[in-house]
Amino acid sequence: MAINWQEYWPPVRLSLQVALLSSVASLLLGVLAARWMTQAKFRGKVLLETLFMLPLVLPPTVVGFLLLMLLGRRSMVGRFVEWLFASPIIFTWWAAVVAAVVVAFPLIYQTMKTGFSSIDRSLEDAARSNGAGEWQVFRYVSLPLALQSLLSAFILGFARALGEFGATLMIAGNIPGRTQTVPTAIYVAVDSGNMEMAWIWTGSILVISFLMLLFTGRRRVRESMGMN
Repeated sequence: MAINWQEYWPPVRLSLQVALLSSVASLLLGVLAARWMTQAKFRGKVLLETLFMLPLVLPPTVVGFLLLMLLGRRSMVGRFVEWLFASPIIFTWWAAVVAAVVVAFPLIYQTMKTGFSSIDRSLEDAARSNGAGEWQVFRYVSLPLALQSLLSAFILGFARALGEFGATLMIAGNIPGRTQTVPTAIYVAVDSGNMEMAWIWTGSILVISFLMLLFTGRRRVRESMGMN
């Protein structure tokens, strides 16, 4: 079965590009938010955390619609972005990145929160008693101890961003060669009866996601056995 590479590669390349950028961005946001939420105590904390987790349970089309209203050309945010970059963000591949960040953030946040919560506080307190500032404690103690959670969070965020469909379709569209990712390409291929390409793209995402999750699982097992 010959693959039409000219048809195959653009959605794959764009999906990997979007997934990488969005997972890095959501990882940074998730780490900072999780660190803050595990240490801070304030009224309304539960409400804020519920807001963080909301994209995890909302239908993707609802997330996409809200982003469309937030970033559209009629909104203040959308007009500011258009003024800043001299171009609207809607229906560009950057819109796909934004959608992927929003849907991947809850998984990353929850994973990192669990990782930070499991750290022995006495180790952080010992660093503080030796004169380390909060940034030094975070960088040299907390983050290394939560390294496994950090890796798992990145893998989960990448896999979630790679498979994002609904929100991406709402705000980025499905423009071949510009905003068409693998999930939207699969949808179009099935709708047009091109089952061969649909299976090839589906197989590609399955292999990539499986290998990333397998790597994370093997690393977790090795660390639990005390192996490097």
